[in-house]
Amino acid sequence: MVPNTVMENDKQIDKAAYVLKAVAHPLRIRIIQMLNENTELNVSTIYKNLNAEQSLISHHLINMRDKGILDIRRSGKNIFYFLVDTAVAEIIECIYKSKIVQ
Repeated sequence: MVPNTVMENDKQIDKAAYVLKAVAHPLRIRIIQMLNENTELNVSTIYKNLNAEQSLISHHLINMRDKGILDIRRSGKNIFYFLVDTAVAEIIECIYKSKIVQ
């Protein structure tokens, strides 16, 4: 018989896997790091700093926004992206500190 605590944690495990899958791309990790260092950034600033195509960066931003990692603030014609919760940046930092990437 499986202990109740394991069954209760299933939703948390599913959510953790969902978030990790959502950020499992080098450009997405870089975007998260940039947004963690800067409260918010617009698409132009992000793609110029990452030296990538605007359409590719927009695709990743929309994907992470759809998954609840990022959100936007509109100011006139500009759209600024920001992290919904900096915990995802903390998770990435933990991975960097681990032996996994050493």
